[in-house]
Amino acid sequence: MLTHTPRRPRCRPGRCRPTVTACGPGVSGAYNGVGREGRRTVDRHIPLEIRLAAALVEAADTLDDGFDTGRYLQRISDHCVDLLSARAAGVMLIGSGGPAALAGSSRHQETALDLLRAQHRGGPCRDSCVTGRPVPPVSIRDAHTDARWPHFTERALAHEVAATFAVPLRHRGTLLGALNVFAPALPGAPASDGPAQLRVTQAPADAAAVGLHNRRAFAEYRALSRQLQRALSTRIRIEQAKGMLSERWGTTADEAFAALRRHARRRRVPLDEVVLAVVERTADDAELNREARYGRNGDRRDPGLPGGPA
Repeated sequence: MLTHTPRRPRCRPGRCRPTVTACGPGVSGAYNGVGREGRRTVDRHIPLEIRLAAALVEAADTLDDGFDTGRYLQRISDHCVDLLSARAAGVMLIGSGGPAALAGSSRHQETALDLLRAQHRGGPCRDSCVTGRPVPPVSIRDAHTDARWPHFTERALAHEVAATFAVPLRHRGTLLGALNVFAPALPGAPASDGPAQLRVTQAPADAAAVGLHNRRAFAEYRALSRQLQRALSTRIRIEQAKGMLSERWGTTADEAFAALRRHARRRRVPLDEVVLAVVERTADDAELNREARYGRNGDRRDPGLPGGPA
């Protein structure tokens, strides 16, 4: 018996709906798989708007426990390369003393990092970091002829980069760095292509600035939460140790705490270390008791020295 297997309809340009697959943990994006060297490959048939939306979604995902700043900045650079068909892209983060971190796209990563490093004497990314404004598309050859960024343009020509532009990473009034794109050619006609490329690049740059700001705030709040939790745990142990000693010695909780504090100061160890030893019953009870009697008697001499209270 013959069976008929229906053929899948062939896609016509502009008629097929794009398939959206995962491009990161918990993030959806316009990617169709993983290429060589572990890079995600982009489907050029997917509209620019969908690919840009995927970039913005991934840029917002910065609160994961396994967050890595270098990998995150590389993914932002990768999105710009895919969106703009660029040769490479990179991010320069700034600190109080200048550039604090560099990250390049996975495609031509060494090219991106070399061109970012070459800007210590000036370049589009460095200029954007300083001024906080975008640097429109510039012909590398024209800039080299005009002696603009001579060291950078020399390295760019060696890497066969024809044009470059940069946009700032800014969250409200705080400038975090800049995103630099290295293109194989200047934006072609019409003349609006240059500003359009800047706008497309600025969108993920702005999203990345918000993501980095949120990550820093998240890390600060987590650190503060840990500090408060440690302080609360220490306070609970102190109350527990005070109760144990006051019951054992038949004294007040205040006198027990004074003995703990004197012992910690005299031994030059953290109070929590002494308290923990009491709670775990590893502390020298006789020595602590001497501290308590020392406080009750009002004797100013050190109980651990000759001539001190017995």
